[in-house]
Amino acid sequence: MKYPLTSSTFGPEEKQAMVSVIESDMFTMGKHVREFEEQFASYMGKKHAIMVNSGSSANVIAVAAMFYRSKDPLKPGDEVIVPCISWATTYYPLHQYGLRLKFVDVNLQTLNYDIDELRKAVTAKTKMVVAVSILGNPCDFTSIQEICSQNDVILFEDNCESLGATYKGKYTGTFGLLNTFSTFFSHHISTMEGGLILTDDYELYCLCRSLRNHGWTRDQGADSPIFSRRDDDFYEAYRFILPGYNVRPTELQGAVGKEQLKKLQTFLTVRRENAGHFFGLFKDDGRFIIQRPVGPDSISSSFCFTMIVRPDAGADRRRVLQRLKEAEIEHRIITGGNFLRHDVIKYFDYEVTSSTNADMAHDYGFFVGNHPIDIRREIDYLHKILKDV
Repeated sequence: MKYPLTSSTFGPEEKQAMVSVIESDMFTMGKHVREFEEQFASYMGKKHAIMVNSGSSANVIAVAAMFYRSKDPLKPGDEVIVPCISWATTYYPLHQYGLRLKFVDVNLQTLNYDIDELRKAVTAKTKMVVAVSILGNPCDFTSIQEICSQNDVILFEDNCESLGATYKGKYTGTFGLLNTFSTFFSHHISTMEGGLILTDDYELYCLCRSLRNHGWTRDQGADSPIFSRRDDDFYEAYRFILPGYNVRPTELQGAVGKEQLKKLQTFLTVRRENAGHFFGLFKDDGRFIIQRPVGPDSISSSFCFTMIVRPDAGADRRRVLQRLKEAEIEHRIITGGNFLRHDVIKYFDYEVTSSTNADMAHDYGFFVGNHPIDIRREIDYLHKILKDV
C-alpha cells in the first residue's frame, strides 16, 4: 500500500514496557493500569479515569452507570439524542439498555451535529444528548452545553476518535458528565485494544469501577457511596452489588498506555502539520467538501482527512474510489456513514428528525488516513492522483 490508512506508533519504549510486564509474570489489571488511569485523568484535567478493554466497552460501562446512579437515573424508554453519523458502538449500549434514540442530522462542513436541528430536537422527553466529535473535529460545545443546561439534559461525550482535540482551550472528552475514549491500534494513542471513561462525579466513578469488574465491591474505596461495607471480610471480597461485566484491561495495556501518553503531544503536532499540508492542497478544490472546524477556537486532533464528492461538480465517487484503489491509497467510509442506513437499525426503538446531510456524507464521502509521522509525500501523491478525476 503506497498510502496506508494507519501505522504503528510503538517504539522501543512500548516494547520494553511489555517485556517488563512479561518478566513480572503479573498480567491481570494492577498497578500499571492504575498508574495509567491516574496519569490520563491528570493529563485531561479530570478527577477520575477508568480503563477498560476497548472504547466500545467504555460506552457500555458509562451508559450502564447512568442507570444505577442514586439521583435521576436513566430508565428504559427514556429519550436520548444522537447524531446520524458515528461508530456503531456509540449506539449499541443505548439500545441494549432500552433507551429510545432520536437521530439528528449533521453539518456537512464539520460532520458534527447540525446545531439548529439539535435545538429543535430537544423536548421535555429528552434525558440525554450524546455528543460525538467526529474524526478529531470538536463539536460546538458552547451551543450544546447551552441546549443541555436550558433543558436540564445530561451531556454524554463519546470522544473515541478525538483524543487531544480542543474547544476554546479545553480538551474534548471533558465536557460531559461521562466521557469515553478509545486506545485502539489506529487511534491517537494505542494500547493495542483499550478504552477509558473520564468523569468528575465520584459516584459514577465508583459505579463504573464496579461494573467493569463483575459488579463486585472488591476494588471500591472505603468511602464508596454505592454500598455499605459489612464486617465480614471473607464475604466482602466476593460481594456482588451490580449486574456487571468483565471488561478489565491487562497490565500490558496499562504499561503501554503510560509510554504512549508521553508521546501524545508530539503525535498531535505531527498530525496537525500533515493536516495543514492537506488543507493547503484541497481547501479550494470545488469538487470536494473538506471537514472544517466550527470556529477559530476549535482545534482538531486530525484523526484523518474526510472528502465528500460534490455531485454537482462533475466528479463521481465511484471513479474517485476506483482511482484510489488503483493507486494503492487506502480509504474508508466516513465513520460508518449514516447509521440509519445499516441493517441493524431494524432492531432499534428510534425516530429521525432529519438525515439529509448524513445521507450526503454516506453516499458521496470517504476518508484517507493521517499518521503521527510526516506523510506530506503521501498527501502530495493523493493530490496528484485526484487532480484529473
